[in-house]
Amino acid sequence: MTGLAMEWLGLHFFTDLPENGHLLLNCSHNPFLVLLAYLVACAAGFGTLDMAERVGHVEDPTARRHWRWLGAGCLAGGIWSTHFISMLAFQAPIAIHYELIMTFASLVIALIASLFAMQTLSHTHLRFHQYLLASVWMGLGIALMHYVGMSAMRSQADVYFETDLFMASVAIAIGASLAALLLSSYLRTGAGVFHQLLKYAASLVLGAGILSMHFTGMAAMRMLVPAGADLSLPLDNNPIQLGLSVAVITLLVIGSSVSAALADKKLQHKERDLRRVNALLSELDQARASLQQVAHFDALTSLLNRRGFNQIFAEKVAEKTAGHGMMAVIFLDIDHFKRINDSLGHDAGDQLLTVLAGHIKGSVRSHSDVVARFGGDEFCILINIHHRDEARHLAQRIMHKMKEPIELAGRRMVMTTSIGISLFPDDGLTCEELLKTADLALYQSKDAGRNSLNFFSSNLKTRAFLELQLEEQLRAALRGRNELVLFYQPIFDMKLGKVTRLEALVRWQHPQHGLLAPDRFIGIAENNGLIAELDHWVLRQACHDLSLLSDRGYTELTMAVNCSALNLARDELADEIEAALRFAGIAASRLELEVTENALMGNISSTLALLRQIRALGVSLAIDDFGTGYSSLAYLKRLPLNTLKIDRSFIQDIPKSTADVEIVQAIIGMAHTLHLQVVTEGVETQAQFELLLKHGCDFIQGYLLSPAVPLSDVVGVIQGIQMRNPLYPFSIEGNKDAIAPKDPGAGRIGPPSIVRPIR
Repeated sequence: MTGLAMEWLGLHFFTDLPENGHLLLNCSHNPFLVLLAYLVACAAGFGTLDMAERVGHVEDPTARRHWRWLGAGCLAGGIWSTHFISMLAFQAPIAIHYELIMTFASLVIALIASLFAMQTLSHTHLRFHQYLLASVWMGLGIALMHYVGMSAMRSQADVYFETDLFMASVAIAIGASLAALLLSSYLRTGAGVFHQLLKYAASLVLGAGILSMHFTGMAAMRMLVPAGADLSLPLDNNPIQLGLSVAVITLLVIGSSVSAALADKKLQHKERDLRRVNALLSELDQARASLQQVAHFDALTSLLNRRGFNQIFAEKVAEKTAGHGMMAVIFLDIDHFKRINDSLGHDAGDQLLTVLAGHIKGSVRSHSDVVARFGGDEFCILINIHHRDEARHLAQRIMHKMKEPIELAGRRMVMTTSIGISLFPDDGLTCEELLKTADLALYQSKDAGRNSLNFFSSNLKTRAFLELQLEEQLRAALRGRNELVLFYQPIFDMKLGKVTRLEALVRWQHPQHGLLAPDRFIGIAENNGLIAELDHWVLRQACHDLSLLSDRGYTELTMAVNCSALNLARDELADEIEAALRFAGIAASRLELEVTENALMGNISSTLALLRQIRALGVSLAIDDFGTGYSSLAYLKRLPLNTLKIDRSFIQDIPKSTADVEIVQAIIGMAHTLHLQVVTEGVETQAQFELLLKHGCDFIQGYLLSPAVPLSDVVGVIQGIQMRNPLYPFSIEGNKDAIAPKDPGAGRIGPPSIVRPIR
């Protein structure tokens, strides 16, 4: 047992030198090969640290296994090459050669120890004693590799080892292994220049540790040659060439591995960025899907809106045309609904619309009947029929259902409806014709005293005459009858806490019909080529009124003016805007042009050129009624916009509707990402205001502040809003105990609204 412990593979351990023989003292090392061995050791340390980092960052188990093998190869090859080159650097006055099998065996041992090291580094969380235990086994493996490699050395001399230095070499191997494990664990995370410099420094330390272990073992070696041995060095010995070959091969392998790790790291970063981009695109797709859903359905009643209805209507017309079938278009309008909004407020009006929508939907015969809300109190039904009496019976059933008492705001109310009916194919063969004839029939019911139904008939063609008459009167009004007037609705700056903008809204003070809202004559103007002249009048009048307000000290107010979709096709629009500003003496930065989504999407290339021309003047641009049209996010980012206006349909149910809250939040976030300011329309309650404030909305307008008012009332309205600032709902006239009214109509500033703000 003692003999085995003292002699192993021709090497003598834990024994004294014999008395016979000559001890070689004039041994040395080639400094070039020593330096080369250190370089290889440092490269091996860097490669190992890099491979360990890749193992820690790779998620795929197969890829982790591959990187673990590659790291083990780098470490084993580096340690073995360092040992072999250092052995070649050894110079003694005796012929020395190396046995191939033992040399290869030392490489296998180095590979096993390296695999154990990489396996240890695969665990993300290890305690210090676990690292210490692993380093002991690794150090012993490295020491075993070293001394097995030394046993491959063949010469006339017997090799003995000094015990102290031998134990020191083993301790150095264990210490170097512990340092490598701890450094790899520390350097697994991190990035940047400092992280890379730290890795280089660690590589130098590890290289020094590996080389120190080798030369400590060499210092422990004693070579004893028998008397009469040839002490001359063979002339054909060329260790430098062999050492260079080994070093080059090893460095190429390590360099290739590090390059592969670097390429894989960049690829992984790109994959991570791609996943992040895909996640963002998925979120945008979801937001767009939500917007598309909202674009087809009415947020208040959950019925189809006009856009969704028109899509189904076109399909039905094509189907009935091919099958020679019949269908009826039923137009409904709630009688005197406007009185509800004016007297009880819009919250009560919306509640009533919800109930009435349920009555209408409950009156239809089956799911094949299409029910839609066109806006306000207008509803439309599309049904398949075989005889006109079917349409009459459904309309009568709806009218009867409408007369059921409804509890609203503490009152018991009974509503009536006016209905107009057109038939396919008798009254029209296209969607436009059928809707127009049903609308004409509806107006006949209203003119007949309401609470009635009428089918379209030829005598309703007189309606066309009335439209023609309105056209002629509108043309005369534009020529200077002073019938057109502008109302202004304030826009509140959420950050400054005051009114900083006004939106100009046109009204027609008709001598016979009274004050008409834009929806009564804008369509006539667009259909008859008067819209350009009307928009031009609104623009000039708004700029003129803004100059009057400036004279009264409101020099920082911005005026928002609506622009028709048809007007965006006119190249001279930019010149007209410039002329209006110059005439009124108003800076271009105080004017904002509002255009709808559909107007922007009409002809994107020409629209884009015109908008850029307008922006070049210094005029701001806003997209109005966002979310109700056809805008594309891809186009939206190309347009030179300043402001995005969220349509009131998105906020009328918040904060009760979680879906609407999320949609509004998404729109605000998207707008701010595109560096757009956000204006929310139709704000009527303090709760809506506070939610918009929470989500970072920039501006609001609506009945919470004020309805649209004439120019004469604007100053009073602005001052009143300043006194009852919605940012401080308990500061009305200095009374901290006063609570802001829940009814938007009760807290309005200025005179009562004659018409509800439109656009």
